[in-house]
Amino acid sequence: MPDTADLLRQRRIDRIILTRPNVPCGRSLGFFPGTLEEKFAPWAAPVTGAIKERIGQGAFDIATKRGAIEMVPFEVMRGRSWDNAFILLDEAQNTTPEEIEMFLTRVGENCIVVINGDIAQSDLSHTSGLATALGLIRRRDLPVPVIEFGMDDIVRSGICAMWVRAFAEARVE
Repeated sequence: MPDTADLLRQRRIDRIILTRPNVPCGRSLGFFPGTLEEKFAPWAAPVTGAIKERIGQGAFDIATKRGAIEMVPFEVMRGRSWDNAFILLDEAQNTTPEEIEMFLTRVGENCIVVINGDIAQSDLSHTSGLATALGLIRRRDLPVPVIEFGMDDIVRSGICAMWVRAFAEARVE
């Protein structure tokens, strides 16, 4: 299957939509100044960086200006719907069950939806929407592919793998 940038270039999809809940993982830096896009930029940086690396800064800027690539703060998703799009919900472990329901009920025709997250790294004090969605997929045997990665799949670095293992073992102690 072609990658997302190729689908957009081949006009097999109209848009790439990137979103993630803007839940800080620590103390808040307060309100960011600027436009909605500028406020969302720090949360979207990991994903937009990967797209820029793939298609180049110039192509990314043009696609963003013409609306073919949208970075949408999760909190303004209500009321929207999409067709002919690739939609990425990043850091889904930080959605509530109500938020993941709102997100999943916005998906229209000819959409590819990727939801990623690590339930063990949720910054919420209550049930994660990602955990809720995974539970529904399993209990109702929904035809939704789920790819789960384990400790052996960590590719960031050996140091990262060491810390992930240490924290996972500490949770069981």
